[in-house]
Formats: sequence, C-alpha cells, structure tokens
Amino acid sequence: MGISLLLGVLVGIVLGLTGAGGGILAVPALVAGMGWSMQQAAPVALIAVAGGAALGAFEGWRKGLVRYKAALVMVLTGIPLTSLGITAAHRLPQRWLLGLFAVVMLIVAARLLSQSGANGGTRSDHLPVAVIDPKTGRFHWNLSTGVLFASIGAATGFMTGLLGVGGGFIVVPALRRYTNVSVHGIVATSLLVIAMVGTGGILSAVAHGVQLPMPVTLLFALATATGMTIGRKLAAHSPEALVQRIFSLVLVMVAGGLIYKAMFIE
Repeated sequence: MGISLLLGVLVGIVLGLTGAGGGILAVPALVAGMGWSMQQAAPVALIAVAGGAALGAFEGWRKGLVRYKAALVMVLTGIPLTSLGITAAHRLPQRWLLGLFAVVMLIVAARLLSQSGANGGTRSDHLPVAVIDPKTGRFHWNLSTGVLFASIGAATGFMTGLLGVGGGFIVVPALRRYTNVSVHGIVATSLLVIAMVGTGGILSAVAHGVQLPMPVTLLFALATATGMTIGRKLAAHSPEALVQRIFSLVLVMVAGGLIYKAMFIE
C-alpha cells in the first residue's frame, strides 16, 4: 500500500507539472513498483489519469475553451475502440506490449524536445483540415472535419485500451497539425477526450473480466490527485521549456528500462 501511495504522488506531481502527458508514466510506475503486468496496470493507471484529466477539462469548460462538438465526435468513435485495444492487449505477448509502450514514450519524448526548442511553440505550416470561422468562433463542419475527428478518436480509443494511456500524445499533436484551434483550446479539448475515453476504457476492462484491486486502486488515484495539486503549484514557478526537457529525459530513461525488461522477460 505504501508503494502505491508513493507512486501515485510521484505520478501526480508529474501530471501537475506537465499536463495530461504525465499520465504516460502511470503504467510503467505500476509495472516497476508493484510488479504487475501491463494488463493489470493499465486500468488502474487509467482511473488516475482519467480523474486528473476530468479536473483539467472542467477548468477548461468553465473558461469556454473546450470544443465540445469535436470532443463528442472523438469520444463516440474512441470509446468503442477501447474494447478492441483491450482485446489486443490480452492477446499480445508481454514483451511486445512493453516494447510498444517504450516506442510510444520515445515518440512523446522526441516531440517534447522539439517543442522545448527555440521554435518549439510554433504551429505547423500545414493547412488545417478543420477550420474555425473567426466570425462565429465555430468549426466549419463538413465531411473532412468529421472524418478527421472520428479518426483521432478511433486511434485514441484503441491506444487507450491497448496500453492504458490517456491518448493525449495523439489528440494534442493531431489538433495542432490539422486545426487552427488555440493551444489552450487544444489542451482543454484533449483533456475532456482523455477523461471520457479513459472512463470508457475502464468500463471496457471491467467488462472483459479485469479485476481491479480496489484498495490499491483508490489509494493510487487519491495519491495521484494529491500529487497533481503539488505539481500545479510547482509548475507556476517552473520554466515550461525546462520542465519539458527534464520530462523528455525521464521518458527516455523509462523507455530504456522497459526495453531492457522486454528483452529479458521470461
């Protein structure tokens, strides 16, 4: 119990410092700290990540930043795909899941390092597929817009079920690349998608017969929430670029540990 408490606080601090992306450390923390398999750790991690994302999404909603129609499309296509992801996770060998998770962490680390550079905050030069009308403040909805958000949601749902991650590493870069939504709007919308698709992933895992160790799960979730509060206060006094660089290095080190574990797993 003490280990889950410590892990939850540490994961929560990272979540508070980095935003939803910090949730990617929840699964490896439980795998390494509790000795669980990926399949055991994923739904427990999702409870903590979805809860943290829900808090952030609520704040964004109050500020009018959430693109709720786009989020709804992503959620409606994402939740059904969580079941497919969970099915795949239970059929794949453990070393494959560990290796795939390591690859995802390295991709996220590379993106963070790129953003922390001199021009990291600039938007993509690609023409957006989904465009907000400056007069109405709303998207021009057409077939391309619908397909874009449906595709993002489907990919997010599948990866949520497969690896137990929130999916922010898919939603945020996709919205930055293919829409002209503000950065704050992207983050708020992403958090809502993560919270709802993550909740769907938890329900899908339970439907697949996954047994959640409730005392440890609740303790981990509460500890994560506590750590988030600490992390948010630290974030107010921490340079964003420095935090991104440190977090990316942590991801690289953890990914290396997962690859090592995958190579020598029995």
